[in-house]
Formats: sequence, C-alpha cells, structure tokens
Amino acid sequence: MVELLLINPNTTASITDLVLEVASGFAAPDTRLRAVTGAFGPRYIASRAAYAVAGHAALDAFANDKGRKDAVVLACFGDPGLAALKEVSDVPVIGMADASILQACALGGRFSIVTGGERWKSMLEEFIAGRGLSSRLASVRTVAPTGAAIARNPKAAMALLVKGCKACVREDGADVVILGGAGLAGLAAKLKSMVDVPLLDGVACAISMAEGLARQKLAKATSGPLAKPAPVPSVTLSKGLSKLLGSP
Repeated sequence: MVELLLINPNTTASITDLVLEVASGFAAPDTRLRAVTGAFGPRYIASRAAYAVAGHAALDAFANDKGRKDAVVLACFGDPGLAALKEVSDVPVIGMADASILQACALGGRFSIVTGGERWKSMLEEFIAGRGLSSRLASVRTVAPTGAAIARNPKAAMALLVKGCKACVREDGADVVILGGAGLAGLAAKLKSMVDVPLLDGVACAISMAEGLARQKLAKATSGPLAKPAPVPSVTLSKGLSKLLGSP
C-alpha cells in the first residue's frame, strides 16, 4: 500500500476534488490518495503575488497534516513552495510541473506547455529556465480563460486548448505537449486524439512519479541543500507550521 498526500495550495475546494478524482483514475489499485486544500490565500493562482502566498499555504497544509504519507504531490502546475517542501519533508515531494517537464523530456527532444491564464507564460518560462531546460522548451501557449474558469466550464475551452496544442506542434516544433494546470486535470485524455504528438496530463505525471519514488523508500538527505534546516524562531504562524520550522 502506497499513501499519497495531494496538496492543493489554492483555496478552491472544487479544484481539490477535481484533482483527486482524476488522480484516482491514474493511481495504482494499491495506492491510497488523500487531498487537502490551502487554508488561506488566492482562490486560484494566476500571478506572481498569488504564487508567493500559495507557497506559504502549501507549507502550512503539509505541516498541519497528521496522516501517514509515503510521498506528497503538489497539485498546482507551477509548483509553488516545491523546494521548501522538499527541504522539510521526510518523504519525496513531487510537483505537477516538475514531473510533467521531466517526463516530456524523456519522450521527446522539445516540449510545449498549454495552460490557462496569460501571466503563466512568463512564469513558466522562468520556472523552466530555473531547471536549466530552456533549450528543450519549444513554447508556452496560454488561452484567455484561467484554469479556474476552465474547470468550471471545460467544454467552452476545448476548441481553444486544441488550437493551442496543434500550434505548439505545427508552428513551434514540439515533440510533446503538456496540458498544464490543476483546473485542466483530466482534459488531456479527452483531447489527445486531436493532437499529433503525446499529450501529457500534469496530474497523471505527478502521480506516476510519486508512486515510483514512494515504492523505492528512499532516505531523506541528512546533508546538503535539501537536508532539514536548522530551527528558526517564528511568529504568527499556524501551530503546525511553527512546530515544523522548529520554533520553541
């Protein structure tokens, strides 16, 4: 039995429910899934300011979760708080964007991302540059509706998403396309027959990677940049997060 905790760092519970439902369809029969929603912050992450708050919310959700977990999935494409979660967690932490990008690189030479919300274009380009993979990025294309709007009415965005995916292949030279965003979870399965290259679902990528790492039962780093940090006195944090950071 593998136990995965999914953290949705925004405050829209319906997105958490969507991700959990889609994840259940991809998870192995002996994988048990739990999901939590951010306790504070933006309803949906669509800016750098919201992204920064969501990183705090992700840490807070992790710190206050008392259940068993063999790995953690950060259920937000863009992975706010991912490095911090890796630092404090004893188990592997997998981000949707990170997992998708790595699997896209395994499948092809150059990949593209299609997602909702115009600000995500530059934010994702910066995210990929930070991983040293800009040369593998064919493009980031966004559609006007945000991921939250797409989750509320996916049928209205289907044509836009297909158009974006096709342009990534025909105009940008992508070998693989990632459909990014928690609000777009599950749509890749509905659109893949209309795209001429592999179309990846961020939730599917994160779940498969989390399951694989959890089964390896890897040790937590005890030295280096991802070892647990020294205790830091803190004020006005939740009880769980204050304890996690080692406040007296």
